[in-house]
Amino acid sequence: MLKKIICFLFIPFCAYANNCVEYKKIPEINILKPVYKTSVVSSNEPMDKFHANVVATLVEDYDIAVDIFSSDGGFCVVLKSVDALIGYNDFSIKIDGSHQPNSCEYNAILNHEKKHIDAYLSVIDDLETDIKNSVFNSANSVMPIFVSSRDDIEFAIGDINQKMSEHSESILMKQKINAAMEIRNKRIDQNEDNHELKLCF
Repeated sequence: MLKKIICFLFIPFCAYANNCVEYKKIPEINILKPVYKTSVVSSNEPMDKFHANVVATLVEDYDIAVDIFSSDGGFCVVLKSVDALIGYNDFSIKIDGSHQPNSCEYNAILNHEKKHIDAYLSVIDDLETDIKNSVFNSANSVMPIFVSSRDDIEFAIGDINQKMSEHSESILMKQKINAAMEIRNKRIDQNEDNHELKLCF
């Protein structure tokens, strides 16, 4: 209802916006994986001392390229391509502070947590096609935006970025990643017999 009211009050703007539709393009999509880093810290947080914690940071960043067309005293901002950076860029392994760094048990626990990191990375690899499809559907849903001034082009680009991030396909993509990750993490812990750790005692 709000959209209808806005168009009624600003008929010239709506007409200009509709004129931008003819410039709509099928966007090119390129999926990139972030370079990740891993840090290891001793922690005093309550935890099972035989199972340290991994904190993983999932990044979703869209580098957008647009075409600009003059139209009816303004400009049409048209999404042309997207370089999507999606994946994990930071891992923090927190090991119970009771374990001395480089001790036998410390290294055994560290090796176990590295299996979890490998799982995080493998999920992104395995879902690459799904991720690309989600980004494409999100990008392709964004219609050209009319602005009356060149000064507003950057705002339009920000609006496109926001629309992609908040699109249902983007939300579903992150839910898929998190669900797959939860399953793999549980599987790793269920299959862990702590053989390497038991050798330390």
